[in-house]
Amino acid sequence: MNLNSRFSHTILALLFCTSLFAQASKELHYFDLQNVRLLPSAFHHAQQLDLQYVLEMDPDRLLAPFLREAGLAVVKPSYTNWENTGLDGHIGGHYLSALAYMYASTGDPRIKERLDYMIVNLKRCQDANGNGYIGGVPGGKAIWEEIQSGNIQSNTFSLNGKWVPLYNIHKTYAGLRDVYLLTASPTAKNMLIAMSDWACRLVAQLSDTQIQDMLRSEHGGLNETFADVAAISQNPKYLELARRFSHQAILAPLTQHQDKLTGLHANTQIPKVIGFARIGELSKDAEWTGAVRYFWDNVALHRSIAIGGNSVSEHFNPTNDFSKMVQGIEGPETCNTYNMLRLTKLLYRTDPQAKYIDFYERALYNHILSSQHPEHGGFVYFTQIRPGHYRVYSQAQTSMWCCVGSGMENHAKYGEMIYAHTHDELYVNLFVPSRLQWKQKGIEIIQENNFPKEAFTSLTVRSKIKREFTLYLRKPKWLKASPAVSINGKAYPIVDSAATHVIIKRVWKPGDHLRMELPMEIQVEQLPDQSNYYSISYGPVVLAARSGTSDLTGLKADDSRMGHIASGKQVPLHDIPLLTADPEAIPTLIDPIPGKPLHFTLGGLRQGKDSLRMELEPFYGIHDSRYILYWPQTTASQLQQLQDKIERDERESLALTAITVDKVIAGEQQPESDHFFREENSKAGSTDDTRWRETRGWFSYQLKNTDATALYLKFMTDTALRSTEIIVNGILIETLKSSDSTAAVKTLRIKLPEGISALPAIEVKIKGTSKSPSHKILEIRTLRSDE
Repeated sequence: MNLNSRFSHTILALLFCTSLFAQASKELHYFDLQNVRLLPSAFHHAQQLDLQYVLEMDPDRLLAPFLREAGLAVVKPSYTNWENTGLDGHIGGHYLSALAYMYASTGDPRIKERLDYMIVNLKRCQDANGNGYIGGVPGGKAIWEEIQSGNIQSNTFSLNGKWVPLYNIHKTYAGLRDVYLLTASPTAKNMLIAMSDWACRLVAQLSDTQIQDMLRSEHGGLNETFADVAAISQNPKYLELARRFSHQAILAPLTQHQDKLTGLHANTQIPKVIGFARIGELSKDAEWTGAVRYFWDNVALHRSIAIGGNSVSEHFNPTNDFSKMVQGIEGPETCNTYNMLRLTKLLYRTDPQAKYIDFYERALYNHILSSQHPEHGGFVYFTQIRPGHYRVYSQAQTSMWCCVGSGMENHAKYGEMIYAHTHDELYVNLFVPSRLQWKQKGIEIIQENNFPKEAFTSLTVRSKIKREFTLYLRKPKWLKASPAVSINGKAYPIVDSAATHVIIKRVWKPGDHLRMELPMEIQVEQLPDQSNYYSISYGPVVLAARSGTSDLTGLKADDSRMGHIASGKQVPLHDIPLLTADPEAIPTLIDPIPGKPLHFTLGGLRQGKDSLRMELEPFYGIHDSRYILYWPQTTASQLQQLQDKIERDERESLALTAITVDKVIAGEQQPESDHFFREENSKAGSTDDTRWRETRGWFSYQLKNTDATALYLKFMTDTALRSTEIIVNGILIETLKSSDSTAAVKTLRIKLPEGISALPAIEVKIKGTSKSPSHKILEIRTLRSDE
């Protein structure tokens, strides 16, 4: 029995028998996506683009890894990129979810045909495997046998030598779950339960300690999926499995309301917490639910920026230092926000606080909507806030990143949170043009507007007879003043209202028409660390300025492992316009542009000695351009001092960037994976948000090498004796031995051997010994000549 489980199997069974899924007193219900249809708007446009993107993908290529691992004939070769370099099959799982959401949201028969084809062929794979398993993990059968026998070799981003295989198969689990819940497919349900039974057998003989060791490797939200299987099947054994798959190293501090997140890979943690939430909800575990709410508050309120995103280079940065996010080109990851919105939806349903829906709206407009190109439909991985940088977009046939998988889902489910209801209450959460079928009441609600370009929304009630119900119209946090409401053209006195909603209880007649004004104003928001960077918004919409189109290298990503990163020239921060005004005066510098809704001019800017004005517009509309989303702020008296400091602080890093051919940050998942990381007896860690890797054996990367003449190494020393051999293509080029009186960060440049500069790539190996571990390696680069 799992020592971490609070309940025995007997108690779990009793809970199921006594309505484990009983509703809380104010629990909301979301409408099925089949009952919400988007009307023309930016969200409807995004949905239709996504539909075309999903159809453009080739199901036979997505199925290839699953067929290969099941020993069946492959119809077409697998996609490249992440899909044939270790994470084979993960996009196929996301694809199931995207198809299910898209079919529920649109009813498009082409999507249903594609979905049926995927399910039929994945069922063939499951039958061929003969044990319930479905997966594209390369050599998966062998590693699952090793794990089942207790042979577990776990690192943060690998398990038994494979690239996060648990994370990979979670996408298949989640896809099957979504297909069943959204389309009622009995085949998908049976496949999901059979695959869950395989997981039960996989860990049946493992101790809790062994499972927790295995969970050090990224595993997505497996605990959430197993909890969902418990709800679907009404079988408590799957809830017990979900608890066993819950990572205690993350859960334990959260139950004590301790923030231990800094330095952790962000999107590894968020899905785990969604699982904690689902388990806490189903088992009525107040401690787990409290831990989840603490996590949400921490991330949404203290670690997220104006667009709702979080993290830098995929990791949680310190809450009191966002400098890496400002300076770096790997800003908030779209997958993080995808998962934070899933968590928010779960929490709001059972605890409908305004903070949840306010965050949901902010992230939806400013990160999720902005992460899709409005013409070709490509998806964004990193949305950097470094002023003057830009973003890169996926292509359907080349880019197989995690944010492509979640991206296909994001734009297929915009209808999921617009409305909610209880028995006789209708909540209007979002002002998105849409048609709602409230079938239990025999009512159709039409929401029409040109929001946020026009500051109102309207609702029309369609029914055959009069119906009594209570309407809860959300009062967003960003409102400039109390909203005015009219019904059938006459002002409606708001006598029953709350801080968060206008509440109207009445008998509604067929054709009743309601209009609610939504007055907006300019608002300014400082970075969470209280540094001198500010964003500007109007209502729920974050505004930004275009800042040029030069050197947009890799704007449409190829299939290279680093193609998701905007690698073009970084504009020096000292060349970015500075806002020269006290923070409270910034709104006075902004004027609307007549005839251009949501477009403004921003004055008070200084660039060097020059004063200038720039045009602000919704960030979600800025694409194929460099942009400024956060503005550095100073006052006229401090201007020169700040300009000098910015230039001084960045001079060395920009000079190094200018001669860098390639670089890898040691101890970070994606850079290591993208450089084909291999190792023996190494470990990764972090010190004060600085990540590193050390070894008593060896680890290696493959780095681009075009015209490189030197190798750059950044490393840490400490009081212990450290010995590091640096080997390039099998040639020992340097040996470091050192111990310092205090810990220190040092750098080293080493000339590459003759002839190596002509090679397109090289292998760099770091080697230690059992007696003297290597130095903590922070960063490795290949450099071209700086002459």
